[in-house]
Amino acid sequence: MAGGVMDICPDGHLSLAPFFCDVCGKPVGAQTSVSDVKESTALCPSCGAARTGRFCEVCGRDSALARPLRRPAEPAPAEPVAAEPATPEPAVAEPPRPVAWVATIVADREFYDRVIARKGPDAEQVGFPTYYPERRIVLHGSEILIGKRSVSQGIAPGIDLGIAPADIGVSRAHAMIHVDDRGLTITDLGSTNGTSLNGSEDLLPPKVAVSLRSGDRIHLGGWTTITLSAEPA
Repeated sequence: MAGGVMDICPDGHLSLAPFFCDVCGKPVGAQTSVSDVKESTALCPSCGAARTGRFCEVCGRDSALARPLRRPAEPAPAEPVAAEPATPEPAVAEPPRPVAWVATIVADREFYDRVIARKGPDAEQVGFPTYYPERRIVLHGSEILIGKRSVSQGIAPGIDLGIAPADIGVSRAHAMIHVDDRGLTITDLGSTNGTSLNGSEDLLPPKVAVSLRSGDRIHLGGWTTITLSAEPA
């Protein structure tokens, strides 16, 4: 080769060798100048490498074919977002319902028979009433006295058992019911015939507060039973 002339082999390689391609070894054909080579040099439409012939020496792409359409890049799948746990609604406590304590007073024949059988104080003088209508008294205040009214002694019970027919075994100031937020208690005030609960023969110790609950039965006198109940106000 002289004067800057390069040979081109049948595969389009530029060769400095005068007879055989120094790239692929095939016999060289026509000659071309360096300026012609520069004009024929292009980029491979497939891989972008510089090529000097029809076929790319890097990827083998035939430049005579139509340029391939590039497929648009697909968006990367979105990362799943973990759902935040739902915050439970705080429980709203219902306000306590108002309660009214009610004392139901009856003439209790069963209790009367026990008093007579044990021959308690005033047993011989106590008689069971032929008629005693049930009485219901709603308790008001925190201290409710059980006894018999006495104007001269200034005694005004919240539960007055001196109404005819009166139980003669009940003392004037017999027992005290105390009401507060924690519930009820009853205290025998040192009565003559004592106080018992729920069919028991054991008398409550005097001047000692004993807890009560709804449904408890208070026995006092010769035949009186008071049942306490908590009812909606």
